Amino acid sequence: MIKNKVDFKLINTALLVFIIYLIYQTKDFWIGIVSVLGKIALPFFIAFVIAYALYPFVRKLMDKKVPKALSIFIVMFIIVFVLGLLIYLITPLLFDQTKSLFNGIVAFLKEISINYNVNFKDVQDTLSLSFNNILKKLGTYISDGAINAISVSLDYISKIFIVFALCVYFLLDMDKIRLFIKEYLRIKSERIYYYVKTLDDEMEKYLSGFMKIVIISFFEYIIVYSIIGHPNAILLGGLAAFGNLIPYFGGIITNVIAAITAFVISPALFIKTCIVFMIFSSIDGYVINPLVYGKTNKVHPLIVISSVFVGGILFGIIGIVIALPLSILIIATLKYFKNDIIKIKEKHSKNKD
Repeated sequence: MIKNKVDFKLINTALLVFIIYLIYQTKDFWIGIVSVLGKIALPFFIAFVIAYALYPFVRKLMDKKVPKALSIFIVMFIIVFVLGLLIYLITPLLFDQTKSLFNGIVAFLKEISINYNVNFKDVQDTLSLSFNNILKKLGTYISDGAINAISVSLDYISKIFIVFALCVYFLLDMDKIRLFIKEYLRIKSERIYYYVKTLDDEMEKYLSGFMKIVIISFFEYIIVYSIIGHPNAILLGGLAAFGNLIPYFGGIITNVIAAITAFVISPALFIKTCIVFMIFSSIDGYVINPLVYGKTNKVHPLIVISSVFVGGILFGIIGIVIALPLSILIIATLKYFKNDIIKIKEKHSKNKD
């Protein structure tokens, strides 16, 4: 006698396939919802990331008996004041130096073409076309009327204000947020709690060191390039600071740009720039970075370069920027669960035997 049995696995699989099919057919609807939710959540995410990055500085002030509200005010005031001052003082200079930098690169290509009979005409035309398009779009944007400019400006200003306000509130409640996560994880799993704590410590060290490196690089290269008489000192200082977002390659690109523009101006400046390039690259790599980061967050250069390459292929510029912190988190994870991984390997090898 054959018993009729219901195959629940087959039914569940069919339902899952049907649900996936429905989601795929209505993908435009779901993508729209996800896009709207993403736009709503983005200011909160950005504000929380900024607050998380600034929290160690607030905590250092609080450790020195400075009240929390005053500590947050001091940190936020310094950030806003420095950014505002840089925008006010440097923006006109950056615009002029960007034009000078572009003209220097084009002149460099022309000189190489003439002296060594190398055809850079296509590259020159592309650079000229790109730069002229930027200027044209900027001029069109300005000439289209003040209403569009004001509406766009107000839109960005409102978003910045929202992020700023959320950042302040996150900083005010960061102790409570961290305590809540700490207690929740302790209840759920002591091991997971210490794992998250390890990642938090690693990221705190990285963010603190990164901010210090950015500030040091900015003033270091402005001062050094100003001393040797490089006309693009401020722009190069800014590029050197933000170049730290791209490990190894960011600093190299900045110094190559500095050398190219110096070559066009004079052989003496080119030699001075190359000397600065070699000396201060070594100082940054072997003195300043180790002193700032200490003995923590040490990642092998090969791993960093590989992660930057893979991150760039998978996620573009965002992947390049997050390559180093993500590598730090992955290495910390592997170290933390090292014994578990060894046990799994041993168990697997025993099963094979």
